[in-house]
Amino acid sequence: MATTNLSYYDKASIPNAKSFRFGIVVSEWNSDITGSMHKGAIETLIDCGAEKENIISWDVPGSFELVYGCKKMIETQQLDAVIAIGNVIQGETKHFDFVCEGVTQGLVDLNMKYDVPVIFCVLTDNTKQQSIDRSGGKLGNKGIECAVAAIKMAAIKNSNTSTSTVGF
Repeated sequence: MATTNLSYYDKASIPNAKSFRFGIVVSEWNSDITGSMHKGAIETLIDCGAEKENIISWDVPGSFELVYGCKKMIETQQLDAVIAIGNVIQGETKHFDFVCEGVTQGLVDLNMKYDVPVIFCVLTDNTKQQSIDRSGGKLGNKGIECAVAAIKMAAIKNSNTSTSTVGF
């Protein structure tokens, strides 16, 4: 159970995002949830220095389609990080398990195959209320947390780790 506010970040500890290009792939399923996370991610990227023209957003039908959307975005755009935004809510069938496992493994595979970090911003909750709480509700916004992760990973991607460290 989440106990911290997902929206909190210390801007002074985050690299400036001005020189980075970000991709965001957003599931249309549960669009009230994913739209809120998408908004939080964009606002955070801009707050941390990213230029609006360096943020590309694509929509896909559902969370399962995030993997292909991220793959296609990585292959066709010059990006420093991609954020995959989705929401899967437990139902009465095993569909939840198959979608969650497929998306998780697919995004892991993209991180292993490409030199572009893919950030997992997929809420996998038991109830709609839990998703609301994590997409701008009482627990903050997972989109904000994932935007911060994308900036930090873009900095790592662009650093020469053999001769320097990324300061954050």
